[in-house]
Amino acid sequence: MEMKKRITLELRNRAPEKVTELVLDNCRSSNGEIEGLNESFKELEFLSMANVELTSLARLPTLSKLRKLELSDNIISGGLEVLAEKCPNLTYLNLSGNKIKDLSTVEALQNLKNLKSLDLFNCEITNLEDYRESVFELLHQITYLDGFDQEDNEAPDSEEEEDEGDEDEDEDEDEAGPPGEYEEDDDEDDGGSDLGEGEEEEEEVGLSYLMKEEIQDEEDDDDYVEERGDEEEAEGVQGEKRKRDPEDEGEEEDD
Repeated sequence: MEMKKRITLELRNRAPEKVTELVLDNCRSSNGEIEGLNESFKELEFLSMANVELTSLARLPTLSKLRKLELSDNIISGGLEVLAEKCPNLTYLNLSGNKIKDLSTVEALQNLKNLKSLDLFNCEITNLEDYRESVFELLHQITYLDGFDQEDNEAPDSEEEEDEGDEDEDEDEDEAGPPGEYEEDDDEDDGGSDLGEGEEEEEEVGLSYLMKEEIQDEEDDDDYVEERGDEEEAEGVQGEKRKRDPEDEGEEEDD
């Protein structure tokens, strides 16, 4: 009774139209329903009601977006046809540990066109001869029965599938790279090559310029030598003139 009150209180305290996942395991149903669970949970995608003593699904609310339904360890023996009407988009249904005995009971699931995985583990139906082959033949839409496909390959965990999907997206992004990354690299390469050519030109120009400077320096040295020679000659002439001038003065005195 305390468990029932607690679950009911939790349901009332939530905004049902925003809930996408709801776990009500181990609470107790009353007349085939859980108080507080109703059609206002219109966004619900995952519902678990394991071990709640359900005997029938007749009072299950319409949950059109529900994809996964856990009903293990209850007392359900039939009436599965209501699922196609109330939960038409189911992809996963767990009925393990219930009172399902015959293939005719499972046949009602044919109208669940999106159903991919069905679990009937620990139900009496699993004791039938050719049980797996019969169910796969009856329900063509399912891929996995009791966690394995027809070739006995185990069904992947839903979380692993999501992780793999994220990894694939990451790999695609890594391969593609951020937009414009390669263009920038190309621009940098082009800039580098242009810069290299510019440096080579500067080196060539610099070398020619230095050679011209050396030639100019040599020419300047030659000019300096010639000028120096001319200056020395001029000084010699002036010296001789100075020597002659006193002599000329002496001759004038004698006269």
